Amino acid sequence: MQLIFSRSVPFIDTQSLEAGQAREVLFRDDNSFVLYLTGGAPSSTAEERVISLGLREALIWLNETAQDCGSFWD
Repeated sequence: MQLIFSRSVPFIDTQSLEAGQAREVLFRDDNSFVLYLTGGAPSSTAEERVISLGLREALIWLNETAQDCGSFWD
């Protein structure tokens, strides 16, 4: 597995109104892509997601505008 791109996504927690940083990391496997998402909480309580992406979805994720970053959390 190869790391393709990593970014931090700033957000405001809706309950506490505190600023946080989520992480999104795109990896490439032999024939597909894997998107790893983790919330801004400490590692023991952070929400984590792993999403398998095709080539088209990976390109869409890579080319998201700054205002659209974090769209794969929905």
